[in-house]
Amino acid sequence: MIPAHTELSLVRHGRTVWHAENRYAGSSDIPLDRTGRDQARALALWVGDHPHDAVACSPLGRARATALPAAAALGVEPVVLRDLSEAGFGLAEGLTLAETDARHPGAAHAFRADPAAHPLPGAEDPAAVADRVRAALRSLADEYPGRRVLVVAHNTALRLALCSWLGIPLAHYRRVLPRLDNGAVTRLRVPADPAEPPALLALNLPTRRETRTDPRTHASPVSPRRPSDPARPRTSAPPASPGPDKRRDPGPSD
Repeated sequence: MIPAHTELSLVRHGRTVWHAENRYAGSSDIPLDRTGRDQARALALWVGDHPHDAVACSPLGRARATALPAAAALGVEPVVLRDLSEAGFGLAEGLTLAETDARHPGAAHAFRADPAAHPLPGAEDPAAVADRVRAALRSLADEYPGRRVLVVAHNTALRLALCSWLGIPLAHYRRVLPRLDNGAVTRLRVPADPAEPPALLALNLPTRRETRTDPRTHASPVSPRRPSDPARPRTSAPPASPGPDKRRDPGPSD
C-alpha cells in the first residue's frame, strides 16, 4: 500500500498598509487594511469550493485575521504555530528598501546580490527562517496524512521554506520566487517519506472568482458582490503597488 501524501495550500496573508507602501513588516504586528480584509473574505469563499481538513497559521495578527474567516467557513479552529512567523527584518522593518539603503548605505545592494549571505541590517538569519518554517510544514504533513491543510503565513518565510524544501539555493529565493501574492494560494503535495521533496502543484492561484463574458450576449453574468468590493471588473489578483523603490523589486516583502 502506497503511503498517503498530504496537500498543503500555502497562503500569504492579506494586505496591510505597510505592504501597500512596499514597506517591510517582518515581526512587526501590522493589521490588515481594507483590501487585506477583502482578501481574507475571498479566501473564505474559496475554501467553500476547495474543502480542507485543517487550518494552520502564524501567530502574527495579519495571518490570524486572514485565516479566521476560512477556518470558520470550514468549521475548524486554526492551529497557531509560532514557527510559521515571518522573518524578522531588523532595522528595515517599517521601511522601504530604498529608505533602508539611505540609512544604511550599501545594504540594499548587498541584499539584492545575495539575500541569504547579506540579510538586511539586524535581520533574522534566512537559513534559520527556512529551517523553522520547513520543519513546521513537515510537521503538519506528518500530522494530517492523506488530508488537505490550509496554511496562512508570510511572503519571505514561505519563499525561503519552499526554496529549501525544493532544493533551490537560498541565495536565489528573491529571483526564483519574486513574490507570493497577498491572499493567493500555492499548493504542495508532500510525500509521506520525509526524505522525498514535495511536488509544487500551483503557484499564486487567485482566490477571487472571475466573471466570464457570455459569448452569445457579450455580457457578464450577474454575480453577488459585497458592498466593499470595488466597482471595477474583477481581475485574477489585486494590482501590485509599485512602491517607492523603482529598481524592479518584487513588491511588498513582508
